[in-house]
Amino acid sequence: MATVSYSAREIDCKIVFCGPGLSGKTTNVKWIHGEVSPDARGKLISLAAGNERTLFFDFLPIDTGEINGFKVRLHLYSVPGQAMHSDSRRLILQGVDGIVFVADSQRDRMEANIASLRDLRDNLKSQKRKGVAIVLQCNKRDLPDVTPVEEICSSLGLTKVPVVEAVASTGIGVFETLRKVSRLVLARLHRQFENAGGMA
Repeated sequence: MATVSYSAREIDCKIVFCGPGLSGKTTNVKWIHGEVSPDARGKLISLAAGNERTLFFDFLPIDTGEINGFKVRLHLYSVPGQAMHSDSRRLILQGVDGIVFVADSQRDRMEANIASLRDLRDNLKSQKRKGVAIVLQCNKRDLPDVTPVEEICSSLGLTKVPVVEAVASTGIGVFETLRKVSRLVLARLHRQFENAGGMA
């Protein structure tokens, strides 16, 4: 849920990269941080969780425009995908505005994708969150024996959300994914503020 800072004239939005362990969530966030201008981004923070990490940083995108005179600051998070870190994911998902579900395209990882999405839905349900913007990223498309995108969407029950094919390790599809989820979040913000009659 976006928060408004009247003193900074900014709206803070939280975008979380979810998915099974080693699907490429951290790779996405690190790539974006490396490409964003140092003047517009915060420090990349890393919290160790076993052999996975939670990464986060914030930045002011230059192409999102303003909402009622407020700049939009995006806070990007990647969450650990292993089952043992469910509590960490639940905490990080609090107040989320947009989700990138990073699916591992390798055929033998489909069950892990399904289990991870089930955990995500359970977490959102427990927080009574509905209508959160979601984009599906089918990552690792450069590897042999990948599942067709249509099959991934069908198996996950995500046939009606935007989908991006990606190779996050080389940056392919990374910013396209971010743009898609950002647009969904911003469109919802515009609707919310229009319905509320704007901000003072």
